[in-house]
Amino acid sequence: MVSKTDDIPASVPNGNPVDLAREGEIANSKDTSKTALKDPCACGHRGDTVVMNGVAGHDQAEEADSKQDGSADAEDANEQEVIVIQDTGFTVKIQAPGAEPFDLQVSPQEMVQEIHQVLMDREDTCHRTCFSLQLDGNVLDNFAELKSIEGLQEGSLLKVVEEPYTVREARIHVRHIRDLLKSLDPSDAYNGVDCNSLSFLSVFTDGDLGDTGKRKKKGNELEQIDCTPPEHILPGSKEHPLVPLQPQNKDWKPMQCLKVLTMSGWNPPPGNRKMHGDLMYLYIVTVEDRHVSITASTRGFYLNQSTTYTFNPKPANPSFLSHSLVELLSQISAAFKKNFTAQQKKRVQRHPFERIATPFQVYSWTAPQSDHAMDCVRAEDAYTSRLGYEEHIPGQTRDWNEELQTTRELSRKNLPERLLRERAIFKVHSDFAAAATRGAMAVIDGNVMAINPGEETRMQMFIWNNIFFSLGFDVRDHYRELGGDAAAHAAPTNDLNGVRAYSAVDVEGLYTLGTVVVDYRGYRVTAQSIIPGILEREQEQSVIYGSIDFGKTVASHPKYLELLEKTSRPLKVQHHAVLNEKDTAVELCSSVECKGIIGNDGRHYILDLLRTFPPDLNFLPVEGEELAPESQKLGFPRQHRHRLACLRQELIEAFVEHRYLLFMKMAALQLMQQKANKDKTAALHDTSTADAESESKPQALEASEKVPDGTPTSPTSSESTLTLDDAEAMTVSESSAPENQEAPADLKSAVPTANTSGTHEPSAAERQNGGCDSPLEGKEADENIPGLAQAKELAESLAAEDGSGIDPKSREVVLNACKAVGSISNTSFDIRFNPDIFSPGVRFPDDSTDDIQKQKQLLKDAAAFLVSCQIPSFVKDCLDHSSLPMDGATMTEALHQRGINVRYLGTVLEFVENMPAKAQIEHIYRIGISELITRCAKHIFKTYLQGVELTALSAAVSHFLNCLLSSFPDAVAHLPADELVSRRKSRKRRNRVPGGGDNTTWASLTPSELWKNINSEAQSYYHFSLQCESVDQAVEKYGLQKITLLREISLKTGVQILIKEYNFDSRHKPAFTEEDILNIFPVVKHVNPKASDAFHFFQSGQAKVQQGFLKEGCELINEALNLFNNVYGAMHVEICACLRLLARLNYIMGDHPEALSNQQKAVLMSERVLGIEHPNTIQEYMHLALYCFANGHLSTALKLLYRARYLMLVVCGEDHPEMALLDSNIGLVLHGVMEYDLSLRFLENALAINSKYHGPRSLKVALRYIHLTTH
Repeated sequence: MVSKTDDIPASVPNGNPVDLAREGEIANSKDTSKTALKDPCACGHRGDTVVMNGVAGHDQAEEADSKQDGSADAEDANEQEVIVIQDTGFTVKIQAPGAEPFDLQVSPQEMVQEIHQVLMDREDTCHRTCFSLQLDGNVLDNFAELKSIEGLQEGSLLKVVEEPYTVREARIHVRHIRDLLKSLDPSDAYNGVDCNSLSFLSVFTDGDLGDTGKRKKKGNELEQIDCTPPEHILPGSKEHPLVPLQPQNKDWKPMQCLKVLTMSGWNPPPGNRKMHGDLMYLYIVTVEDRHVSITASTRGFYLNQSTTYTFNPKPANPSFLSHSLVELLSQISAAFKKNFTAQQKKRVQRHPFERIATPFQVYSWTAPQSDHAMDCVRAEDAYTSRLGYEEHIPGQTRDWNEELQTTRELSRKNLPERLLRERAIFKVHSDFAAAATRGAMAVIDGNVMAINPGEETRMQMFIWNNIFFSLGFDVRDHYRELGGDAAAHAAPTNDLNGVRAYSAVDVEGLYTLGTVVVDYRGYRVTAQSIIPGILEREQEQSVIYGSIDFGKTVASHPKYLELLEKTSRPLKVQHHAVLNEKDTAVELCSSVECKGIIGNDGRHYILDLLRTFPPDLNFLPVEGEELAPESQKLGFPRQHRHRLACLRQELIEAFVEHRYLLFMKMAALQLMQQKANKDKTAALHDTSTADAESESKPQALEASEKVPDGTPTSPTSSESTLTLDDAEAMTVSESSAPENQEAPADLKSAVPTANTSGTHEPSAAERQNGGCDSPLEGKEADENIPGLAQAKELAESLAAEDGSGIDPKSREVVLNACKAVGSISNTSFDIRFNPDIFSPGVRFPDDSTDDIQKQKQLLKDAAAFLVSCQIPSFVKDCLDHSSLPMDGATMTEALHQRGINVRYLGTVLEFVENMPAKAQIEHIYRIGISELITRCAKHIFKTYLQGVELTALSAAVSHFLNCLLSSFPDAVAHLPADELVSRRKSRKRRNRVPGGGDNTTWASLTPSELWKNINSEAQSYYHFSLQCESVDQAVEKYGLQKITLLREISLKTGVQILIKEYNFDSRHKPAFTEEDILNIFPVVKHVNPKASDAFHFFQSGQAKVQQGFLKEGCELINEALNLFNNVYGAMHVEICACLRLLARLNYIMGDHPEALSNQQKAVLMSERVLGIEHPNTIQEYMHLALYCFANGHLSTALKLLYRARYLMLVVCGEDHPEMALLDSNIGLVLHGVMEYDLSLRFLENALAINSKYHGPRSLKVALRYIHLTTH
């Protein structure tokens, strides 16, 4: 939001905007200290959510815990290294044939190739692709860095020299020309190809925002503004049209340069023509309807004498031989020359962020009807699978595994090396994700041959482009005991979370596979890079660590133990022993399923990481085990579909953090008691009641310590024992334990580290892991607890002196505290989990019974912690509006940050339902219900689609959407025309693509049956009773919007629909026809490699800003921006967060034009990488409107606010606390331009929403009253 505090300042009579800080203070006077940046990212999420990717955000605690090889160097050292990177740039002159020489600013780090890219993008040289750059007659090497080139200095002249073509160069040239011709055409973005995506900002700013934010057109602002919003944007409007989601961009009206540009049917040239230098033939129809045939030869392009039916490769007269195709076409077609020039002018005027490719493909769920034009490059891509030259690498296909692992092995000793390494890792990952997605779609579409074609479809596996693909079904009853197909469907995402976690820890010498999980057309496909040599041998021979049969036979290996030991602390995995088939104990440092395989390349790989994190006992009923009362009270344990339900990494982190605070409080409490006892003996005669009380505590404590381990009342049993209760009593409430504060340095060294043997000396591995002394690294304990300081001192001295020379009583204090919180060491705080507890088939040695009992208790405590602490604190965040989800994705993200899995959605909704303040978080309840309904529908849709044959796909999807959303009671499916179906049925083929069922059962689905299924799915999966028999009942009962449900289900299933107005409520005809379903896209999950150094700069910048050092903060954030750009390229969500914060700082520091420029980039980037109606994009629009207003662009500010309001109406409806802020801002701007009646409507709506969500006595409501009374 424009922070939760600052509304757009009202224009006061003399026209100066009110000072921002004052405005903020009014709104938040109870908390002025935080006004500057209560939420560092100036958006509704907590500070630590800023740099999260919705799809795959992982907890940053990993970041802190997992820096290796000293990447958490001292900050000043980092800053010095940064200076090294920013070598001063210099200017060179470039002379291209037929163009004026021009100056180009370059940096010494750049490669020659980057100058090539610039020239291929510039308006006057964009039509050249096949050239070299020469300095004093010497050709420059494309891959050389500029600083390594002798004689290249300020003012050097580089000549662009045309080079002879090869077949590859000619193809690249044709592809490039096609890209230039299509550069303004959004069809690639609608079709979701080549990392193109949509952006509509320029439609609303009309080019008003110059580069610097200065206005281009002057004149009296007030006279020329039309402020009336469209009807559907006004408060209280019941209409929510879909068409305005994609406004018409006038730039997209295509200027036709050519009618047809395609490969000729005469390709490839016959041998005798090859010897004349012919490379390939093109066929072109100009706008003037002239049909020409063109030869691409080594010397360039010329007209030949061939026609459609006769081959005559001789040059025509005149032949117009030109080195570039554009030069040739400009000579033969006047319309081409005129339109191409105009088009390139427009292209270069567009903001670069509208054109740059995104790192991962973003798909649009709506698209207009578009004409399908002839496109030779697209056709060729489809049939050659682009393996030849798409990857500009010799040797045809890429060896993904080698690339992924080699980039990990790059050196990382200093900042430039780490940047280079992270950049390479990120680049290979995004390429791999794109290739894996394309391959997975090809597999499901039936375009890839299986490697085991004789087996039935579900069991088939595939290899394409050096990637291994398997389907998410339970083949060979592998998961029979764990839940069959349901487990096989959940395993890939669990495995991906494991890969994510191990990649983040980044231990040298330990390798994971490139992994991408793709859901497409109802199937789940796992794509993995291939371990060298694994296909030549049986799995049994390959696995030298772990188990291939869920623990019946188990192997171990010293090298793996050594490597995994380094990950055990950051991932909180306990070193443990299990019994193998011979009843011998085998040491492991991971779950048994985690397999270790040494590839033919000698690397140590780990795979099958599906149980990296411990099981979630709330969803894993185990005979003879009782959960903690907090869980039982809520009806846990519950039966789940499969037995692979794990706790999230964020939960493990939060739980350990929580236990650490308890540990400190326990120690403090006991130290106070010891002190009290000493004072008592000193003054024996003074026996006051207070002393008696404090004496009874240690006795109770000792009593509880004497209970033998393993009984239900053992000291580890969480909140149930007196000792922990005493510690708990010292905080106001359990959930108020601070979980997101910054750390004082003294606490970092407060708690001694422990390696698994229980000594205090940190092992080399731990030092290497960044020496995280306490799991609370970077966190802060409650400073105000008496006795805490002594506890810290004690812990410090224990660490410093190896524990010798400390008086036994103090040591006992630590021992008691360790036991009480379930630490695996007796001398320091160290909580880890054994991921094999409760795994069927895993047996433990007898001598570890005690330990296993403790571990079981720890798991029960963690499960109880989730329901008794994390869910309430999530709801509390929502109540005080520090978390403001707007749609399903942002709600899921908010739950995940608290470590709450989505399977708890029903529990969260029940919790909200039973709250006295339910009205104040009604928006959360509504978003939760719509998420629950659409997720249930997605589960049903998945199996529904698997039975549909390809010819009926659009009919089946439209039928499903009708049953889900249309009020039409008897939706009837349109089966494909009989003449297409009948002949096929007679020839039953046993082996067909996964979606090849001749099945028409999908057509018999009815709305009432679908809703019955949704109800039962909600009950069985989420344990929530919906009780809705139809969509209209759901809309009525929960206040949902059909357009919002349509958006949610489309995003979750990858369906793309035609953008038009749908009549959902008609009872006479269904809302959707098969023509409305345009496409079905994959939904992709993958690892998101992080830019760690940039991230640390970003965090320190945020911290500085919070301390009030805006200038220093600004410098650090700018530095972070540079580093992010270095690693991710120009487009990424984290760069977006950086730009947003920079703009905010510019604004607070009074540099409004700079704020506008940065925020414009943030909006464009958010549209491109998150989606045009993603909640973050809505926030960005609101900020941009504020900065436009500050720069005096009133009409633009209004347009942007109206756009934000429209998007919010589509995404979550009017009834949302964020809408109040938006409406008061609109009201204030309208008031500023003297539209008083309109302004009043918006301000009154803002007041109504605020009164509902903040309570009638809140400051925000008071502020709205002030606004209203100024009218």
